[in-house]
Amino acid sequence: MRVRRLAAWTALPLAVTLGLAACGSGGDGGSGGSDSSVVSIQIAEPKHLVPTNTTETSGSQVIAGLFSPLVDYDAQNKPYEVAAQSITSSDNKVWTIKIKDGYTFHNGEKVTSQNYINAWNYGAYAPNGQDTNPFFEKISGYADLQGKEPKAKEMSGLKKVDDLTFTATLSEPYIDFKTTLGYNAFFPMPDAAFSAPGVLKDSYEQAPIGQGPFKMKGTWQHDSKIDVERYDAYPGEKPKVKNIEFRIYQQLTAAYADVLADNLDVLPTIPTESLSTAPSDLGDRYKTSPMSSFQFLAFPTFDKDYSNPDVRKAISMAIDRDEITKSVFKGSQTSARSFVAPVLPGYREDTAGKAAEFNPTEAKKLYQAAGGPSKIVISYNGDGGHKDWVDATVNQLKTNLGVDAVGSVEPKFADLLTKVEKKTPVGAFRMGWVMDYPTMEDYLGPLYSTNGSSNYYGYSNPEFDKLVKEGSAAKTQDEAIAKYQQAEDILAKDMPVIPLRFGENVFGHSSKVKNVEMDLFQRVNLVKIEAAN
Repeated sequence: MRVRRLAAWTALPLAVTLGLAACGSGGDGGSGGSDSSVVSIQIAEPKHLVPTNTTETSGSQVIAGLFSPLVDYDAQNKPYEVAAQSITSSDNKVWTIKIKDGYTFHNGEKVTSQNYINAWNYGAYAPNGQDTNPFFEKISGYADLQGKEPKAKEMSGLKKVDDLTFTATLSEPYIDFKTTLGYNAFFPMPDAAFSAPGVLKDSYEQAPIGQGPFKMKGTWQHDSKIDVERYDAYPGEKPKVKNIEFRIYQQLTAAYADVLADNLDVLPTIPTESLSTAPSDLGDRYKTSPMSSFQFLAFPTFDKDYSNPDVRKAISMAIDRDEITKSVFKGSQTSARSFVAPVLPGYREDTAGKAAEFNPTEAKKLYQAAGGPSKIVISYNGDGGHKDWVDATVNQLKTNLGVDAVGSVEPKFADLLTKVEKKTPVGAFRMGWVMDYPTMEDYLGPLYSTNGSSNYYGYSNPEFDKLVKEGSAAKTQDEAIAKYQQAEDILAKDMPVIPLRFGENVFGHSSKVKNVEMDLFQRVNLVKIEAAN
């Protein structure tokens, strides 16, 4: 699973951070495969299943079936209306959102504008501790909902017009607001989710009630599976299959074995150790597709060992990205020398410049001159298939910098995040990102702004913050991209993280399903997939 918004998680973005698809032998084995009515899909144990608290890929995969977004994205990454009838603004500050009539929650409640307002206010109210809380920060009144004792419980910028219409007034213009509304933080929740106004029922997360194409079948069976079934009253495009079992694995290798044996239908991430044999193992059931993932090495910039940008640049220059993508990932990923993914408008190659060029001689000189630590620790999560590339990286650092370098594994990504959030010493640490929505801002603001929701490294640069803010407030997309690119140039000078790789979806499926598609967010398209028999 990856962290959406890296915690904003990105995003799941994230969040987001990403490529963290944990895996392993699955719970109770579920149905042992699929038939014409049941399709099994590998996931890791989600962190949460409340829309405003879900920021990693496995949880996002599940709720993408349970909920329908206001907008989705076309082939050019432009937003188009799904649950929304229209989203309009004359000034990019006051937005009018009209929802389509005919949507109902899985318990029969009619979906109204108030359901969106209630869910967004719940997510923004700081004492609720929702991981997507920062997504609401651009809405007027958000600040009053922050702190241990907030001044208010509802954002002043949200106003109901009628049962199908509401307005969102932002604190300042934001050109990409409509684009952000495809993210799960902006899903509605029914009245039945709350025991009192603003108070979510403890039981809701175990069986979330959405308004999407699938509904829960039973409750979340932790560390085992999550079953959903087609919601026949869904007014949008109907799924081709009746039931889906999200089967929870602890190891990708076990899931891969199950796909080969036709005991698992979809494996969203082929384990790195199987990449060389997967094409022949799976034949035409081995698939690749574009994806928005960005893998990077982060530093605790507040730690004196890594506070000097030259130390970080030297480590970057000592890593042979091309060799690792070739030897470990068998060409299934590409070397990253920029801070935003190639799938985005505004992407430029090699924005990190010389700091991302492999140059071991200069790297060692710079590292010694900057007083880099004698030992480098790279922490990573053991449930995401990262050991091979971390081992290769530390071996390169030993050779090229003349230092002691080791990998340190945490059992789960959640364990690593917990330590990083608490600033527990972990050395450098691997992170990843899958976009929450297709804008450069989503790769910049949450990850590197001083108060960014997924800024786990303590990085702060006022000029960077200023440029991202100016980009968000731009009147045209071209003006916004120009500002975002200037902000990215500052990252190239400071190198708070080291860009490593851009990924693609590399997945496989059983012989029992067809039309298996994965999107830029590393999610299986649950509406398109079909049984093969």
